[in-house]
Amino acid sequence: MKSSFPGSGPGRGDWLRGSGDHPRRAGGFTLIELMVTLSVVAVLLVVAVPSFQTAVNSNRLAASANEMLASLQTARMEAIRRNRRTLVCFSANAGAASPTCATSNLNGWLTFVDADRNGNYNGADTLLRTSTFNAPVQLLASSSVGGKFVFRSDGMAHDSSDALLDGTVDFCIPTTNPSQNVRHIQIGSGSRIAIESGDGAGTCTTP
Repeated sequence: MKSSFPGSGPGRGDWLRGSGDHPRRAGGFTLIELMVTLSVVAVLLVVAVPSFQTAVNSNRLAASANEMLASLQTARMEAIRRNRRTLVCFSANAGAASPTCATSNLNGWLTFVDADRNGNYNGADTLLRTSTFNAPVQLLASSSVGGKFVFRSDGMAHDSSDALLDGTVDFCIPTTNPSQNVRHIQIGSGSRIAIESGDGAGTCTTP
């Protein structure tokens, strides 16, 4: 016959003991462990966030510059192929159903065949390409560009005075992440086009 007494069997008090009669440790983090973890996370954020922002801004600038280069090349090729005048003009409503050319509050540009030769896009013209960009990217141009590139049937770009175009278009973000916050698109002698990166010291100015 086996006797039992209060507290002598698998009852009260045994739930605090594990195998080998060692007391169990409560689960979770101690305050010190939590503080160390938060410190490590804070350091990682300080390092990672600027690097991530630099990569994002660099991609925005590169995408806008490459799209402009593609538009200029399209305008040149179509001018030669169609034996017609083509334009790339800046726009404040490039994503609209009926976009127009503009020189301020820009959000993109239009590439089109200027059928009526009036220098502006309208229903008589043939739209070849529509391009847009988003803030914080800014589009700035030298005075010789004047808000539009005009390509004649020989594939050469001319300015408003009828001379071969020498001008620059900048895509810029006012930031130091990256330090090279500008992409210069330069067109020389009406035909040579090149893209260069530039350090604007965190600001955007007209080229």
